[in-house]
Amino acid sequence: MRRRYVTADVFTDHMFGGNPLAVVLDADGLTPTQMQALASEFQYSETTFVLPPLDPAHTAHVRIFTPRAEVPFAGHPNIGTAFVLARFQEARERSSPDTFVFEEGAGLVPLRILRAHGAVVGAELRAPEPLSRRSQVSVE
Repeated sequence: MRRRYVTADVFTDHMFGGNPLAVVLDADGLTPTQMQALASEFQYSETTFVLPPLDPAHTAHVRIFTPRAEVPFAGHPNIGTAFVLARFQEARERSSPDTFVFEEGAGLVPLRILRAHGAVVGAELRAPEPLSRRSQVSVE
């Protein structure tokens, strides 16, 4: 199983600082068991797997795994994945959009790409809305 991946240091401007993240760029075709095995092998707090979006209006379907389990949402994996994808688009001499939308277990995650002097330097996100359910709870 050969896959392209990138390791990134999130929330820093120098190597070996911040939060480490592995981003598997072409995860299409991997099973959840294989994703979990890869995340366990990396041993970072999270590893993201980039898949084609279910809705073509979105940027990607992103799955996030810790070494032990899949999680529906986490902050630094989204920031790092958006940064990596935007930088890859620019490296291919394509302009990167100013916004991305990731499909995740917790819902849609909108991200804004941050630039300085025309170069991608980071991203910011708006967390998905928390789930809520209206129901009557007995006081007994």
